[in-house]
Amino acid sequence: MSFARFPIAPEQIDTVVAAFYAGVRAHPRLGPVFAVHVTDWPGHEVKIGAFWRNAILMERGYDGNPMAAHRNAGNVRPGMFDDWLALFDATLTAHLPDDTAEQWSALAHRIGRGLRYGVVDGVTQPSQVPRF
Repeated sequence: MSFARFPIAPEQIDTVVAAFYAGVRAHPRLGPVFAVHVTDWPGHEVKIGAFWRNAILMERGYDGNPMAAHRNAGNVRPGMFDDWLALFDATLTAHLPDDTAEQWSALAHRIGRGLRYGVVDGVTQPSQVPRF
């Protein structure tokens, strides 16, 4: 499956990622989960910015595996995706025009459903992993 591109500048992606992770660090449930795994916040933000530029702009600068990272973390629970998405949606709304925020939110929710599915069901077969 592929997603239609929507108009957004790489700088807007970087702004959203930085603002989102500032919110994550202050979040009572998400902050401690991320703090266990992320020691280099600027480096993490660069990596996640590359993820979103790949997902939205079709740039090929991301080489990670989000499903494996979330499954292997050991402390990510399915209910946390609700908090993640709520914070992400609030960040999008605060930093982007409404139509861009809505389109990016739809993509984030679809990816979140796939990650939640992988964490809940422990999907191990690549053919079973929902495509983003």
